[in-house]
Amino acid sequence: MSQQTSAIDCFNMKTDYQRTFRLDAKSSQKVLYVQGTTLKANLRRSAPPNSTFFSVKCTPNVQYSIDPPTQVTSHLSPITLDGKSVLLITMSSASQHENDSKLTVRYYGQNKDVLSNAILHLTALEISLDVDADRDGVVEKNNPNKGSWKWGPDGHGAVLLVNCDSERRYGKKLDTEVDYIAKLSDLRDMSEMVLRTRGPAKLPDGYKLTMHISQSDAESIRVYSPRPHSYSNFLPGVSSGFTRVLTSRVLSGQVPYLGGVAETSFYVEGLRFPDKDFDGLITINLSLLEPICRGLPETPIFTDTVVFRVAPWIMTPNTLRPVEVFVCSTSDNYGFLKGMKNLVLNSGYKLNICHEYMNRGDRWMQDELEFGYIEAPHQRFPVVLDSPRDGKLLDFPYSELLGPDFGYVTRMALRKDVSSLDSFGNLEVSPPVTVNGKEYPLGRIIIGVAFPTTTKGRNMTKVVQDFLWAQKVQEPIALFSDWLVVGHVDEFMTFVPAPDRKGFRLLLASPDAGYKLFRGLKNNGHGQAKLFEGRNDQKPITVDEILEDEGFQAENNYVQSCIDWNRDVLKRELGLDDADIIDLPILFKLEQDTDYEFRAVAFYPDMVNMIVLGKSLGIPKPFGPKVNGRCALEAEMCSLMEGLGLTCTFIDDFASYHRLLGEVHCGSNVRREGFDFKWWNLDM
Repeated sequence: MSQQTSAIDCFNMKTDYQRTFRLDAKSSQKVLYVQGTTLKANLRRSAPPNSTFFSVKCTPNVQYSIDPPTQVTSHLSPITLDGKSVLLITMSSASQHENDSKLTVRYYGQNKDVLSNAILHLTALEISLDVDADRDGVVEKNNPNKGSWKWGPDGHGAVLLVNCDSERRYGKKLDTEVDYIAKLSDLRDMSEMVLRTRGPAKLPDGYKLTMHISQSDAESIRVYSPRPHSYSNFLPGVSSGFTRVLTSRVLSGQVPYLGGVAETSFYVEGLRFPDKDFDGLITINLSLLEPICRGLPETPIFTDTVVFRVAPWIMTPNTLRPVEVFVCSTSDNYGFLKGMKNLVLNSGYKLNICHEYMNRGDRWMQDELEFGYIEAPHQRFPVVLDSPRDGKLLDFPYSELLGPDFGYVTRMALRKDVSSLDSFGNLEVSPPVTVNGKEYPLGRIIIGVAFPTTTKGRNMTKVVQDFLWAQKVQEPIALFSDWLVVGHVDEFMTFVPAPDRKGFRLLLASPDAGYKLFRGLKNNGHGQAKLFEGRNDQKPITVDEILEDEGFQAENNYVQSCIDWNRDVLKRELGLDDADIIDLPILFKLEQDTDYEFRAVAFYPDMVNMIVLGKSLGIPKPFGPKVNGRCALEAEMCSLMEGLGLTCTFIDDFASYHRLLGEVHCGSNVRREGFDFKWWNLDM
């Protein structure tokens, strides 16, 4: 009785993984049992003709139960054979030797005469394919949730990085483009997966372990394993220490069973980011195959499954700590470069200058690339997203930034599909926000597109938009930016840190604020104060002349209506109140482009197009009207920012950037630290 009770308790503790097998009443069977599963046999189906009763006996390492339960206290005595009787078998521990356990089912006739015996010689084996399913940086043993993915702080599922940096010293290539491990450091960019086994010294003849993936997952990963006894000969730069187990061309591969208590490490390499045709989820299976007969395929008798999610590419907002600043040096931007050097060095950050031999006269550092990062519990590194604009800076992200622990990703588009809106001045990200109770702890990506009613407007190319949406963790917001000649969201908005409310302010360009400022100057007797005074490359204009130009006022009313549309979108999508927004006094003018469309450009240097370095702001010098020797626009800007504890440095970019339809932000880029928040803890 005690053995039966123990068997039932043991079975109830197991998983619901049941394997159906056939009893053979004519000969003995050798059966391989996997820990944590249940062998299930229909007793009637295997019984000899005229069988009426049965009994069961087994060795101590074997537990069983009968379903439906019988009223008999001892299974050693004949039990009535019901047509639905099922035998459920488990084993308590792994075998030390092959066939070291035994179970016998004896069948009886109506007079309880013995008709035959079904004898099982059992070998128990522990098999566990393990990953870091609880996302703490350690590959734990047989996590019950390893075969699925769940978001959130109480979630589960392993994380996989795209191995998009380059460990190669010579002949730079993305690590995803080479199908071998060049250096041991490359393993940090992969996710460890461990096969743990316990059992006899070898598997029974014909049995094998195989690892396999689906065809749909095959383009997204590679799996490597160390070659036996090769670590002592492994040197950096030598790939002979590892072998490829799974690739895009090899969907299934046999893996060794080492015998006894053993662990084998595998390294899973992500090859591509989530995208429109790839949800980021990867499934890897390990199966134990059983031979049936020589010349026939083996059949799986057990499969263990693990699931990875490929880490998304994450953008960093202005509120995160800067690490380094990038600008271009050109033949005509010495003044701008000098101002940037002073700002960056005084702020305590590193300045990287891309010289003309590399930029070839392309000064728009912001437009060519966007900095972000990827992260797993065991590794984090920056990844640059290369724009499809492909100006003369096109080689810079790959040639100068890609390297060890510095990744690279791009999205290629047909040349005819690429417009100015594909430059990354048109790609921003908000600080963390909460919207109608939904939290966005990594902020939300912001892009500019054409107005919904237009039929021939410009849009960010679809391949880039698809990529951004597929990352999931920073759900994008589309603004209307096609009303601008250049068409970038950074021409009318930015974010700065703040000590109160939501931890930031949204700054918006505002012609209304500009006219309010100029009317105040006129009312205070400064109507003759001049914009652009002292500049040889721009005709000065007085405050009175601006206010008297009705056509110019109409143009700015149109611009204000475009910005107000975006203001409403941002308030709704970011959960903002008017108190979270600061309007900056900036005027625009309309120009006719090559398509005979009227679009806007900043009339004077666009102060919202700034660089944010902690509490220091690098702002385009606006050359506004002077009152008592001080630029009224600069004074207003300082007044608005000083209340947030921010200091303003005005940088002269008039000739080298403003006249070319860009400003300080367009000509610079900032790599920032990542979030403390872990993306996999998002509640999705």
